[in-house]
Amino acid sequence: MNIYLTAIVNSKPEHVETVKAILEALVFESRKEPACIQYDLHQSIAASNIFTFHEIWESMSGLDNHNQQPYIASFVAQFDELLEQPVTVYQALKIA
Repeated sequence: MNIYLTAIVNSKPEHVETVKAILEALVFESRKEPACIQYDLHQSIAASNIFTFHEIWESMSGLDNHNQQPYIASFVAQFDELLEQPVTVYQALKIA
């Protein structure tokens, strides 16, 4: 059962370029994971400090494994310094 995930990352304005570079690296690494079906990053037009991930994972165990990767842990460790608020994550199952 595929897991659909949307994550919203709200960078502090002074760290937009740093956060963007980190997120682009996450895309590169995450797309290598066997359970990753889709991992897309978007930047808001209206507010350049807001980034959105749209992800599809083969399974919850694949997503759990993704969340244990060193590059994810490294980003999480920088949240307080780089982000205005915690990352908002929505997990869903496709119903139609």
